[in-house]
Amino acid sequence: MLRLVLMRHAKSDWGDPSLNDHDRPLNARGRAAAPRMGAWLEKAGAFPDAAFLSSALRVQETWAGLVEGAGRAAAPPPAQTERALYLAGPGTILEILRGAPAAARTVLMLGHEPGTPAMLARMQDGPPPEALAGAFARYPTAAVSVLELAADSWAETQFGAARIIAHATPKTLD
Repeated sequence: MLRLVLMRHAKSDWGDPSLNDHDRPLNARGRAAAPRMGAWLEKAGAFPDAAFLSSALRVQETWAGLVEGAGRAAAPPPAQTERALYLAGPGTILEILRGAPAAARTVLMLGHEPGTPAMLARMQDGPPPEALAGAFARYPTAAVSVLELAADSWAETQFGAARIIAHATPKTLD
């Protein structure tokens, strides 16, 4: 069974107007949230075997926090930075996902809004369970969704062939 983890980067810092969007770092809230979400993924048994990351600084910093929070800093899973994930839509995200390592059973796609929640909606094979419907209403920073895929390989992954099995945000962990 393959699992896809979709995550929006943690809260970014808007304090320096001279920075372009791609170069914005995390703010204090984001730096605190990322390790918490990593710990949640680890506890849920959903920490990825491989990851694809947007090239934006805030995404790179979110990944570092996830790895730290999961207690995997000494041996993090392989992560590939993909410039194309910066503000990507579902089609681009799916294309990149199809190139995931065959040995990986759980893959993280760490990106942005609106692409990440749009990908979540496109992957669903029907309405989500009532308890997880909130994942579709609003997708805040550092939100994480875990999906089970019907495909036997990443290369065969299709839209509409997954079901959401877990969802968390920093607020739901409070």
